[in-house]
Amino acid sequence: MRFLADIPDDDIQWLDALAAELGVSRAELVRRAVAAYRADASGDAIDNAFGIFRARADIGDGLKYQRRLRGKRE
Repeated sequence: MRFLADIPDDDIQWLDALAAELGVSRAELVRRAVAAYRADASGDAIDNAFGIFRARADIGDGLKYQRRLRGKRE
């Protein structure tokens, strides 16, 4: 569904810059923002984020990954 919204020029410029950086459209950014807001407002944000890194092969064991990021030795 399409809709019309008045957004300040500086916000549009910011959206356009971010869209170019991420390689998505301005509309996609707005869709993502609405989805994130809905998840946060409904309390589903934690449930939606749980397991988000599950498919990443470069992380492996979570504790080892955290230590590696923090520069700790095992």
